[in-house]
Amino acid sequence: MKLLFVTCLIDFKAEVMKIFHQSGVKVFSITRTTGVKDEHDTDLLDDWFGNKDGDYDSLILFSFTETDTAAEAMRRIQVYNEEHGNRFPLRAFIMPVEAASY
Repeated sequence: MKLLFVTCLIDFKAEVMKIFHQSGVKVFSITRTTGVKDEHDTDLLDDWFGNKDGDYDSLILFSFTETDTAAEAMRRIQVYNEEHGNRFPLRAFIMPVEAASY
């Protein structure tokens, strides 16, 4: 069993849910969170206009799932990121689950 953990902007919720569906992830949870980006430039002239750090409305989607299902979701997320070249990529992690209570 694996823990599949994905973070994204709220705007990409539908895309992650579609990837989960295509990968066979049938049960998952969604939690709202705030992502923070803090990339201050040391040169104030470069940071004077148009460079905005800040808070972003984000989601965490996670599922305890089978190894093959998590791997397929990861593969699809990597393809999605390559195809969309987004400044805000989907971030995915697969972690082992050592024990479960059920």
